[in-house]
Amino acid sequence: MSSVKPIGDLPRLMLRQVAGNIGAQITGLRLDADLEPAVVEALKQALWRYKVLFVRDQGHLDDATHEQIALRFGEIHDHPTQPNKAGTHITELDSRRRENANFWHTDQSFQDRPPAVAFLRSIVSPAVGGDTMWANCAMGYGALSESLRVLADGLRVVHTNAREDVDYETGLRAMRAPFTSTLYETEHPLVRVHPHTGERCLYLGSYGHKFIGTSGYDSQALFRIYMDAILKPEHIVRWNWRSGDFVMWDEAATLHYAILDYGDQTRTMRRVTIKGGQPLGIDGKPGTTHVKVPNPIQQQLATQG
Repeated sequence: MSSVKPIGDLPRLMLRQVAGNIGAQITGLRLDADLEPAVVEALKQALWRYKVLFVRDQGHLDDATHEQIALRFGEIHDHPTQPNKAGTHITELDSRRRENANFWHTDQSFQDRPPAVAFLRSIVSPAVGGDTMWANCAMGYGALSESLRVLADGLRVVHTNAREDVDYETGLRAMRAPFTSTLYETEHPLVRVHPHTGERCLYLGSYGHKFIGTSGYDSQALFRIYMDAILKPEHIVRWNWRSGDFVMWDEAATLHYAILDYGDQTRTMRRVTIKGGQPLGIDGKPGTTHVKVPNPIQQQLATQG
């Protein structure tokens, strides 16, 4: 598992698996805006296979190059409510502003066309703590019993950015006001067919709010059953960040969680995502947006302020 292997027919582009079922570290690669098309294609193939790719020692990257790398994979997807870093398409998460996503999720699943791939780079990493975990949602589906798979295949879930039980940030929850400035509710199939591999993936996470056709109690029970299947330890990879690390991941096939265990140390990350299509179930039906409205509470607070 720990041996270094070439990707496809490109011996200079090497990878090492980080965990048994998800994640690989790319070695011997200096990322830049002018990557050869064959290298980009090899990275895509590795991404669909390993779900998360890690590249150390990329401190030479600036915001513009970060965006250019993302553009080699598709069109940039701006966050619908969080502001970009000035003059860029980059979302910055900075612990000094109490910004942290310490809950299991896939980015913006409350939209009808959520991101396809995320590109995250570490600007400042804590000396201790601040790791990120990713879980393999295809493995989660494969771990289900036959009866639970049959049930999952027909279930649909409403995702929203207004979940009250999501701990956006312990204490002040500084992210919550801008994050919920527009309220979204979008219905997606629980089982998503991956657009590139055809794998069946459990498409859930903490933005998942209610299973269509079930009571609140039953929704909670189903949520726990299917999240537990995804979050088995053998489906997870954990990355210990260093400043200058660059990580890309498949948003359609993973959940991730930023661990908030670094106290008052500084943790600054910058992310770019690219646009994805509508998640499709095994019946070929896409998601449906139920709600996309300005948050009246946030509007009222803005007026009073």
